[in-house]
Amino acid sequence: MDYSNPFDNPQGQFLILVNDLTQYSLWPAHCALPVGWQAVSGPQSQSACYQWLETHWQNIQPTHFVSDRLQ
Repeated sequence: MDYSNPFDNPQGQFLILVNDLTQYSLWPAHCALPVGWQAVSGPQSQSACYQWLETHWQNIQPTHFVSDRLQ
């Protein structure tokens, strides 16, 4: 099956991206990276990306929200 949206392809290869707020995103490996994001893992399968995120992304709140609450 062909997927018109590369984010929907379970057989695709993906990168894990992070931005300055320590938010993460899966990104198709063959697509250009969006401005403000950098790759921290991959390319790898969707399932491997999800496993990586479960291990490494413990707090889904952007870092500026977390730091504001600590003050």
